[in-house]
Amino acid sequence: MTGELAFFEIGVGDADRGRAFYEGLFGWRFETGPSGGGWSIGTPTIPGGMHGGDAGASIYAFFRVADMEAALARVRELGGTVDDMDVEGDESSVARFGRFKLCRDDQGSPFGLHQPPA
Repeated sequence: MTGELAFFEIGVGDADRGRAFYEGLFGWRFETGPSGGGWSIGTPTIPGGMHGGDAGASIYAFFRVADMEAALARVRELGGTVDDMDVEGDESSVARFGRFKLCRDDQGSPFGLHQPPA
């Protein structure tokens, strides 16, 4: 459903250490992430990811959209911005995990959009 929380991403300094922490804390299931970098996280409800090299980062929340291009256009129409950074990876990652885009609302607060794989 459009607008529901669809995915979360945790940035940590060291992805292996982060895995050990959250696996020990919550019992989450971890698999190798897109393109072999970081981890894909299986939780009881919402899937997630973890990447390294981002110590002290805020957790990114991604909201589901049916049409990424239309949603990005709407973000801009409402005064928000779209980050140019590619968080999607290669074509096989997009096929497996879907499309992701980081945005900011009209006051500068960060959030993400996620279009699930076809």
